[in-house]
Parts: sequence; C-alpha cells; structure tokens
Amino acid sequence: MKKVYICPDTIGGILSAIYDAWPGGRNGEDCTIALRGKTDQLLFCEYQEVEETDRKARAVEHMIRKNLGESVYRDLYYAMLSSEEDKAEAVLGTLLAARKIGDGGKIMNHLSHPKVARVFELSRRVGKEVHNFQGFLRFCMLDIGVLYAPITPKAQVLTCLAPYFQDRMPLENWMIHDRTHQIFAVHEAGKHWVLTKEEAGNRKQREKWSGLWSVSEEEVKYAELWQEFFRSISIQERENPGCQRQHLPYRYRADMTEFQ
Repeated sequence: MKKVYICPDTIGGILSAIYDAWPGGRNGEDCTIALRGKTDQLLFCEYQEVEETDRKARAVEHMIRKNLGESVYRDLYYAMLSSEEDKAEAVLGTLLAARKIGDGGKIMNHLSHPKVARVFELSRRVGKEVHNFQGFLRFCMLDIGVLYAPITPKAQVLTCLAPYFQDRMPLENWMIHDRTHQIFAVHEAGKHWVLTKEEAGNRKQREKWSGLWSVSEEEVKYAELWQEFFRSISIQERENPGCQRQHLPYRYRADMTEFQ
C-alpha cells in the first residue's frame, strides 16, 4: 500500500516530510508527499500527518548539501518555493533518483527522469520570478520612516528577495509584504531581516493600523516626478505594447510606481 505523507506548504514542512519518508522510500512507488489542504483522498493509500520540526528539516538540508552539493540544493529549494501542488512529490522523487545513481551531484543532468525534469522546470520558473522582482519591486517611504513594498508573487520568494535587498540597503528600515501568502520580510537598520507570518488576528490589527500609515509628502513628490519622467521619455510613435509585455508582464505592474 502506498504511503502518503501530508505536510504543510513550507520549506520546513516539505523537508520534514522527506525525513519521514526517506527510510522506506526505496522507489517513487512506495511513498509520496502531498501538501496539506491541496490533495484529494485516493483509494488504497495510507495517509500520515507530518510534524514539522527544525531538527528534521536541518538534517535533510545538511544531507542534500553534503552529498549532492549547493547547486542541487538551490534547484530543490527554488522548486519548494513554487506554487505548484506537485512540488513536494517532485523533490522527493528527485532525491530518490539521486540515491540510485553513482554521482548524486549530477542528478539535475538526468532530465529524462520525469521528477528531475519537473524540479528543473519549477526551479527555473521561480528563479525567473525572483530575478524579475529584484528589478520590478518598488519601495515607498511611509510617514513613519519605513520603506514599504507590497508584492503579489506566485511563489514564496521572500526568502530570496530579503537577502538581496539587505545587501543593498543595510542601513534602512524596510519591509516587503507578500500579499499572496500573507508574509512580511522585515528589516531593521543594521540588523538581519526576519520573516513574520500574517495571521488572521494580526491581519485585522494591520488593517486597523493601515489607516494610520500613509505615504510621506516627500515620497508623493518624488513619485510624481518619476511618473512625469517615465511619460516624458516615451515616444508615442515607437510604442510597442507587445514588446513591453514581454519585458514587463502586466502582473508586475500593479505595485509599480510608474503605473499607479
């Protein structure tokens, strides 16, 4: 009977599920991983809830980095950030495939394997989204002296974006708000960034506080100047909407100063 491990849709949850499935997972037919709340019950399967713990997650992370290398871990990590429901199953299948080959560090070269190909596809997709947000993300200065940037990503990309902006703005107070997954990356000047989950109760409190937050007058002035510059450099006769969509898809524009 196939065993299905049900885990939270988090990096720690997926790694904890891999830890539980690893001893009995000699091949992809014996077990699989499904995300909690995103799977349908199937006949002739045994379901087991996974307890997410730092100990199990760190053990699997260490195993991957030690035996498969940083490059493979990066591809697996990006795949686990994806919004696709089969990501955990693909990651587990890739690790089980790496167990069978002589050099596990080259597992991502085996694209003929369906699970490896799926991880490669998810990793590339998430990596592209991270790269796009590094260029398209826009901060605005609130009157409380904090830089604020709302984004609406498909994948859970905050853990990739926060280190990037911490390196570039180490002495600024800023926060990036992932409105899709209700998560904040918060950075206090001179310190390390942290993630905070926006729970239902906190969301109501934030909505109450948001009435007290407003963009500073100086920010409004510079936003208007930037929008005027953005319009002035455009040559109407040479506008190419198709080319614009290719380089800047519509879904990134809602939170960009230029299009507000």
